[in-house]
Amino acid sequence: MREDLAAATETLARAGVDTPRADAEWLLAGLLGVGRSRLLLGLDARLDTETARRFDVAVRRRARREPLQQILGWEEFRGLRLRVTPDVLVPRPETETLVDWALELVPAPARVVDVGTGSGCVACAIASERSEARVLAIDRSPAAAAVAAANAGALGLGARVSVVVGDLLTPLARGAADLIVANLPYVPTATLMSLSPEVAEYEPRGALDGGPDGLDEIRRLVTSAPARLRRGGALVVETAGGTQTSVVVTLMRTAGLDQVATRRDLPGVERFVAGRCG
Repeated sequence: MREDLAAATETLARAGVDTPRADAEWLLAGLLGVGRSRLLLGLDARLDTETARRFDVAVRRRARREPLQQILGWEEFRGLRLRVTPDVLVPRPETETLVDWALELVPAPARVVDVGTGSGCVACAIASERSEARVLAIDRSPAAAAVAAANAGALGLGARVSVVVGDLLTPLARGAADLIVANLPYVPTATLMSLSPEVAEYEPRGALDGGPDGLDEIRRLVTSAPARLRRGGALVVETAGGTQTSVVVTLMRTAGLDQVATRRDLPGVERFVAGRCG
C-alpha cells in the first residue's frame, strides 16, 4: 500500500489538490473500511486487484477535483457522520460556530426551524445536542430534503427532526418558532467561478448563488422571520462576512428585531448575525 499511496499522492499533487497525501489516505481508508490511523499501521500490506482498481478510480475522481466528501459519501459535523451527495453542500467547519450560537439561543423546550437545511447538518446537530428540541428542517430542493431526512433517520433523530420541501419560511405558521437558524446561499453571483473547482464545479449552484451581492435569500428571510417567531424568539444566520455582516445587521434592525449582535468564526471572520423578536 505504501507505493499505492505514494503514486496517488503524486497524482493528486499534480492536479492541484491542496492536501494530496491526506486525501489519498482518506480515499484508501474509506475503501478498506478503516480509519486513517489503522491504515498507516498496515502500509506494508498489498492491495488486492479489485481494491487497487477501485482506489485508482477514486484517485482519478479526486484528481478531477471532485470533492473528497462526495467520493467518500460522508462528512463529519460536530461528531455526527452525515451522508453527502452532489445535491447538498459539504458541511463546513465554520458552520459549527453557527450551531454553537444557536444552541445558546435555544430555550427549553423549543421549536427550532432550520432554513436551507441541505444535508441536515445544522438540524441534526441541534436535535442531537438538545434532546428537548423539535426541529423543522426546510429546503426548497426535494433532492436535498431527501438527503436531510435520510441523515436524520440514520442518526436516530427522525422523531424530532421533520424535513419538508418549501421556499424559506412558507411551510411555517405565524408565531410558531422559538429559533430560526439559516445557512442560506450567500456567494455573489459574479464570484462563483472564482471559487475552488471542488465548489464551483461540483456543489449545487442553488445552494451557493446568493444573487448580485449574495444577500437575495437572506433579505427575504429576515423580512419574513419576525412574523414567524414567538415573542423573545431569535433569528441567527450565517453570511460570507465582510460588508455582508453589516448589511444584515441593518436588515435585522429594519425588520424590527432587537438585541442584534454579530459573532466571529474560528479564523476570526465576523460571519454570524443574530437578533431577537421583542
